[in-house]
Amino acid sequence: MEQILTTDRTKFNLWMQAIRPFAYSGTVIPVLLPASLAFSGYSSITLWWFLPLAIICAMLFQTAGNLISEHDDYLKKVDSKETFGGSRILVDGLMKPYEILWGGRIALIIGFMLGLIFVYYRGLPVLYMGIVGALGAYFYTSKPIRFKYVALGDLAIFILFGPLLVVGAFYVLTGIYFTNLIFISIPIAFLIVAVLQANNTRDILYDTQAQTITLSSLLGMKGAKIEYYLLITGAFVAVIIMVLLRIIPIWTLVVFLSLPPAIKNLKTMSTGDVNKPELIAMLDVQTAQHHMLFGLLYSLGFFVSRWF
Repeated sequence: MEQILTTDRTKFNLWMQAIRPFAYSGTVIPVLLPASLAFSGYSSITLWWFLPLAIICAMLFQTAGNLISEHDDYLKKVDSKETFGGSRILVDGLMKPYEILWGGRIALIIGFMLGLIFVYYRGLPVLYMGIVGALGAYFYTSKPIRFKYVALGDLAIFILFGPLLVVGAFYVLTGIYFTNLIFISIPIAFLIVAVLQANNTRDILYDTQAQTITLSSLLGMKGAKIEYYLLITGAFVAVIIMVLLRIIPIWTLVVFLSLPPAIKNLKTMSTGDVNKPELIAMLDVQTAQHHMLFGLLYSLGFFVSRWF
């Protein structure tokens, strides 16, 4: 019978550990970016009171995905006492699996129900995007699809936290869509995939033992490092290319202020060793921090372009 460790920590504190708030840059940035686009003049009419609600909905969807994957990774033995992945809320016996699973399901239901407000104002396109987002969050690790376990996690995260969320948030705020939104979302999509990729590279050994197939485990340590390098550098290169093509304003080059932590993360990844996962144990958190900094600077570039 499963035992729960006694602890003097509050339930709220335990839930915060399970949810992993450090990763919220993955949803906050893709909503702030289209808000900056709207402010800079890409739209003449913006419903600004939708912005905080859009952020809350996106965070609820991410919370759902985090909790459901926490539950599924534990049952599949992807997370264990020896691994570095997840929040450790289950492997350390601090909460029960059913609590985490239902916490994720409830977050998903609340997020979807709140999203119906946007459907009322903006129509069926928002509903379709919301359904895709909900299915992506749930089936990322859940049967029968389980994107994460069949080397499709990187692609799923790229789409969900890149084009889908940026396009969806901009449409919610403005009621319009334009093709360049997809290109504009690419730099932050690269970086959120890099967060996942750092996690999966660290866990190659344990994922293989748990018979879980990630892109990192398929590529091996050398290939996984190259993928990480390409994702980080690709974000900066994409900004340069879009500035040269006049898709985005020159002020977005301010993202290069985030180059020092990016270089530091690249150096950390270079030390990666399949048999010494502790060497890059915190790289996913550090990459998430860089994603947040890059995303804020990227949004700032659009923001100030309104006046210059």
